[in-house]
Amino acid sequence: MSRWKGLERIVREQEPLAMHTWLGVGGPAEFYAQPRNQDELIDIVQRANQENIPVRILGNGCNVLIRDEGVPGLVIHLDHPAFADIRVVENSVLAGGGASLPKLVTTSVHEGLAGLEVLTAIPGTVGGAVRGNVGAHGGDIGQWVAEVTVVTHGGEIVVRPRNEIVFGYRRTSLDDLVILQVRFELQPEEPRELARRLQKLWIVRRAAQPLGHQASVRVFRDPRGTAASELIEAAGLKGTRIGGAVVSDRNANFIVAEPGCTTADILRLIDLIRTQVSNRLGVNLELELEIW
Repeated sequence: MSRWKGLERIVREQEPLAMHTWLGVGGPAEFYAQPRNQDELIDIVQRANQENIPVRILGNGCNVLIRDEGVPGLVIHLDHPAFADIRVVENSVLAGGGASLPKLVTTSVHEGLAGLEVLTAIPGTVGGAVRGNVGAHGGDIGQWVAEVTVVTHGGEIVVRPRNEIVFGYRRTSLDDLVILQVRFELQPEEPRELARRLQKLWIVRRAAQPLGHQASVRVFRDPRGTAASELIEAAGLKGTRIGGAVVSDRNANFIVAEPGCTTADILRLIDLIRTQVSNRLGVNLELELEIW
């Protein structure tokens, strides 16, 4: 641990990652860090860069599957409040990369700022949402981004204006290590009308997701013009089980991890779904879930 001298309180070895992800499966991280502020984050990134240690950034773990054998290198978990600040300045909202996306949505609506309400009931952090350009109901987060403050792989802080970033369907051109902060430019609107719209969208979206107590994750990107869940259901795969991994009965694009489930079970089920949808419907499903 000499490479982490002075950071022993925030860097650990062989940290089990299952407890930090929604699915609750998988092995440990070789090194695991929970920085408490920006300076500690920069220090950790720079040291890892000097030692050629690969680095991954973990938000709230809703979109990550950890392999049973664990993750080599360093996992930095941005779960400290220092990375989750949300501030409203006139028609702009500044949100930390580790901030909760649902909290960003509700804060914007409460302040009478429209645009992000279409993202209601989508889990995750602001950083993960911007990196993957998440969207729903015909809108995506990228259309409201004004600038993004990042930490590069070398540990430098850089501000990327909107015109430097390409937002595509469920992806962006951002390849920096950490999204530190995002500034959104939104549209003023009457808060009560916005709140009504938010509630309607929330009810629709929650009805199409697994139950809250289930350990589950959304697996595939929706191909343009259709929904992955409809394709998986059309292939007759709803309720399909391998070991402790099950295709959700409520939404076939979610896999539920039941007690005793392993990452190997989930990977085998993912392979089965992709193969069957390809063979029966001629569509190659693209993963949305990150596999570490």
